[in-house]
Amino acid sequence: MKKILLSVAGYDPCGGAGVLLDLRVFVHLGFQAMGVLTAATAQNTECVSKVYCLPSKFLQAQYATLCQDVRFSGIKIGMIGCRENIKVVGRFLAKTKDIPRVVDTVFKSSSGAWLLEKKAIPFYLEEIRGKASLLTPNLEEASLLSGRKIENLEDMKEAARKIFLLSGIPCLIKGGHLEKEATDLLYDGHKFHFFENEKIKKNVHGTGCFLSSAILAFLAKGNSLKRACLLANQLTHQAIKSAVQIGRGQQIISFPLIFV
Repeated sequence: MKKILLSVAGYDPCGGAGVLLDLRVFVHLGFQAMGVLTAATAQNTECVSKVYCLPSKFLQAQYATLCQDVRFSGIKIGMIGCRENIKVVGRFLAKTKDIPRVVDTVFKSSSGAWLLEKKAIPFYLEEIRGKASLLTPNLEEASLLSGRKIENLEDMKEAARKIFLLSGIPCLIKGGHLEKEATDLLYDGHKFHFFENEKIKKNVHGTGCFLSSAILAFLAKGNSLKRACLLANQLTHQAIKSAVQIGRGQQIISFPLIFV
């Protein structure tokens, strides 16, 4: 029987991020994929025009109904959508301590739209504290979580250390938008690990979703946290290279992946 991975995230009608992308990553890496929706968006490759957060009771019902029938081998949390859903997601994580749990801290869209109220971030940290295998913020999200501006690798190290202290969870800060380099930094609570890539001059949608979902899949295959992050980093880099233009805005990661 195939292992099942669950994505708890938002719906992007472009298919370039959120639940739709997560499920494709899970399937690509050999898993059965299931999804629970937290929110729906009206968006295209250029912008997010509206966000509708699904009621917390319906979020709970989706998850509970699946759990009556199947057992998950890993859970990825993406966009939560609103403060009301944070506590529900915290309960999901608290009840699944025996499986890998990756939390992608989705606060804003790449076009600048807020996907979670800024004032809810401290509550978010409190609710997920100690309840996941990894957090995967980008530079802006890491700044919001740590309360410090990030401009270079030293800033990333300090932010990752602060996030670990606040959350009790290892932290991978995605550094693809650093000015002079593309380096992801993992702080496991003891050591720093760096994953370096060449800068790619492409504006690609959903790379954070892709990376966090791939990390979960590699963890569920039995890899160490460091190894899972390395493999996911390499796969994401190749996926960015093969991304395609389908609209007037950002490029989209295309499946099957064509490595270039």
